[in-house]
Parts: sequence; structure tokens; C-alpha cells
Amino acid sequence: MTTATWNGTVIAESDDVVTVEGNAYFPLSSVKEGVLTPTDTHTTCPWKGEASYFSIEAGGQTNTDAAWTYPQPKEAAKEITDRVAFWKGVEVS
Repeated sequence: MTTATWNGTVIAESDDVVTVEGNAYFPLSSVKEGVLTPTDTHTTCPWKGEASYFSIEAGGQTNTDAAWTYPQPKEAAKEITDRVAFWKGVEVS
């Protein structure tokens, strides 16, 4: 089981994680309800497509743009469809 933890709170856990470029992509369905809030941030990867970001809210604190997803990834990255990855202090183990 792979777990994502931030601010002392488990925010996602799954035994179905896809690793791409060193990042663990969890199924969106494995993220605890109420933890992610969409932001207006977007970035573009040449081979994955456009990423959309979320802030994480846990333990009474907010970690802005600390999670991202590719809602419609390019064909080369189709395995991360409906998945989310974390950074900015989120521990994945």
C-alpha cells in the first residue's frame, strides 16, 4: 500500500499507483474526500499534456498547488488518466 501524507494527515492511499518520472500517481478515487481544492494553476508538459493543480487542506492548513492531475493526458501518458500526484512536502511512502 502506498500512502501520501501531509501535515500529519493521510491524504491518499492505494495499492494501484503508477510511477512516472519519479512521481507516484494515485487514483483520484483514493484521495480522502474534502482534501483537494482546484486552483487556477496549469502547466504544460510536452509529452503528458496540460496539468491542473489542487491545493491540499489538512490539519487546518493549506498547501497551495501541492497536487496535480492531467485530466486529458496525451496518448503517451494515458496511464495517468484520472490520477493525481503530489509534491511540496507531501510524503509518499
